[in-house]
Amino acid sequence: MNDGRKRLSIPVEGPTLRLRLIDPGDAAYLHGLRTDPAYSRHLSTVEGTVLDQQRWIEAYKHREAAGQELYFIIERHDDTRCGTVRLYDIGIERFTWGSWILDQNKPQKAAVESALLSFGVGFDVLGISLAQLKVHDQNQHAISFYRRFGMTEILHFGSEIHFDYPRTRFEADRATYLAILQNEPRA
Repeated sequence: MNDGRKRLSIPVEGPTLRLRLIDPGDAAYLHGLRTDPAYSRHLSTVEGTVLDQQRWIEAYKHREAAGQELYFIIERHDDTRCGTVRLYDIGIERFTWGSWILDQNKPQKAAVESALLSFGVGFDVLGISLAQLKVHDQNQHAISFYRRFGMTEILHFGSEIHFDYPRTRFEADRATYLAILQNEPRA
């Protein structure tokens, strides 16, 4: 990422969570999340073994090095993994946000905190002005969160709903979400 963007400091820390870049040693964890019906019913189907997942991560590391993609493991501060989130199709003006999974080890408010941290990387560190994402239209829990977070539905095509989330909206709402994380009343 030598295009004038800020250098990514890893890990990215929040009040109870941190984001760190995925590595091949996370293959079994990622494969487990992506094949567990409790977490994967709204995700694309995963074929293959843990070794195949490890090879995928090794190939991903080249895209990471090229600044095209950032795949994070979400961890609690006690080093317990509790999810994943990914920024991909990273361009000058937009990135795609997805692969967001939170497991049973997540702390309270992990959805808000992991979203703030990961969007903060895209907007603040990378300096990009628009995040885009898509979600399966049966994933009502995620859709509700995205709408509450201020994302705008731009397209419903087939079984997918596409959302835009501009940096200006993120910046306008950040203090409110930080207050939620700190148990302060909303402004």
